Amino acid sequence: MLTILKTFVSRFLILILSFGMVIFSTQFWGSEGKGTISIVIANAAIVSFFSSIFSGSSTSFFASKFKTEQIIMYSYWWSVLTGITVPLIFSFSEIQSAYLFHLIGISMFSALLSVNINLFIGMRNIKMFNLYTVLQQLLHVIFLFGFIFILNLKDVSSYFTAQIFCLFTLFLISFFQIIKKCKRSEFTFSSEVFRNMFDYGWKNQLSALIQFLNYRLSFYFLEHYEGISAVGIFSVGITFAEAIWTITRSIAVVLYSEVINSKSRVESILKTKHSLKLSFNLMLIFILGIILIPASVYEVIFGSTFRDTKEIILIISPGIFAIAVSDMVGYYFSGIKDLKILNIKSVAGLIVTVILSIILIPKYGIDGAGAATVASYSVSALILFFHFYRSTSFGFKDFLISKKDFNEIKLKFLKK
Repeated sequence: MLTILKTFVSRFLILILSFGMVIFSTQFWGSEGKGTISIVIANAAIVSFFSSIFSGSSTSFFASKFKTEQIIMYSYWWSVLTGITVPLIFSFSEIQSAYLFHLIGISMFSALLSVNINLFIGMRNIKMFNLYTVLQQLLHVIFLFGFIFILNLKDVSSYFTAQIFCLFTLFLISFFQIIKKCKRSEFTFSSEVFRNMFDYGWKNQLSALIQFLNYRLSFYFLEHYEGISAVGIFSVGITFAEAIWTITRSIAVVLYSEVINSKSRVESILKTKHSLKLSFNLMLIFILGIILIPASVYEVIFGSTFRDTKEIILIISPGIFAIAVSDMVGYYFSGIKDLKILNIKSVAGLIVTVILSIILIPKYGIDGAGAATVASYSVSALILFFHFYRSTSFGFKDFLISKKDFNEIKLKFLKK
C-alpha cells in the first residue's frame, strides 16, 4: 500500500506539471500551436510502439528472468534502429516532415530512457521509476523555459527541442546507474533472450498500438475535417483525461510489477481487485471535481479559443472513467501473458472509433469526436471486465472501500 501511495504522490506531481504545460502551451502558442504539439507528440507515440517491442513491457517482464546485460543489448540496439527508421518511413506527412529531426530525437531518446525505466519496474525498484517519471516532466519545463526566456527561442519547435534535451539527460543519468552494476563479460547476444523478448513484446505492443489509435485517431479525423485548430481545442480535453490516468496508472504499474513477480494466480487476482477498488474511488473523486469546475474557469486558464473545453470534458468523462478503472484488469492480463484479450478489446475499440469518427465528426465536429471516443473507450473496458470476471467471483463490493481497508491504510501510516 505504501508503494502505491508513494507512486500516487509522484503521479500527482506529474499531474500538476502536465496541467502547467498545457496551460502554458495554449496561452503561448494558441490552439494552432497546441494542435501541432499534439500531432507531433502523437506521431512520436506511434513510433514508440514499434521501439517498445524491446524497450517496453518486455524489458520489465524479463528483467527478473534474464541477465540485464543481455536485455539491454537488444533493447538499446532496437531503440536506436526504430527511433531513426520509423520516422523516416512515414515522413511523407506534412507535419512530420517539418519536424522530422525533432521526431527522431524524441523517439530515439524516449525509447532508450524507457529501457532503463522498465528495468527498474521489472526489478521492483518503483522508487527509481517514480523519480524518473517526475523528472521527465520537471526537466522538460526547465529546459523549455530556458530556451524561451533565456535564449529567446519562441517558436513551437522549442517545445520539442527542450523535450529532446530532457530525455537525453535522463537517459545518460539512468544509463550510468544501470551500467555500473553490469559485468562486461555478460554482454552477449542470446537467441533465447531475443526470441522471448520479441514474442512477448510484439504481441503486447500490437494491443498497445491499436489502443493508442483508439486514443488518437480522432485527432487525425479532426485535422482532416475541421483543421489543426480543432485538434488543439479537442486535445486539451484529452490531456485532462490522460493527466487523470497518470494517477490510476501509478496503481497499475505497481500491480504489474507485483503480478510479473508473483507465483500465485490467486494472489494476483486479489491484488487486481484491490487495485480496482482503489482506482474506482479515486476516479469518482477526480471526475466529479473536474465536472464541478465552471466553464468560465477553463476559458480564463486556457484562453477564449478554448471556451468549449468544459463541454468536451463532460462528453468524454464516462470514457475517461471506464479506461482508468479497466486499466487495472489490462495490466493484470499483461502480467500473466494473456495478451489475446488485450488485442481483442483494442481491435473492437478501434473499429468503433473509425466507424463513429467517419459518421459523427463531419456532422458534429469536436462533439462528434468526443462521442466516438467515449463509445470506443467503453467498449474496450466492457470486454476486459467481462473476460476478467468470467473466471472469478464478482460483487459490487469489489469497487467500494470498506472499513477494513481504511483501518489497513491507517495502520500502514502509523507503522511508517
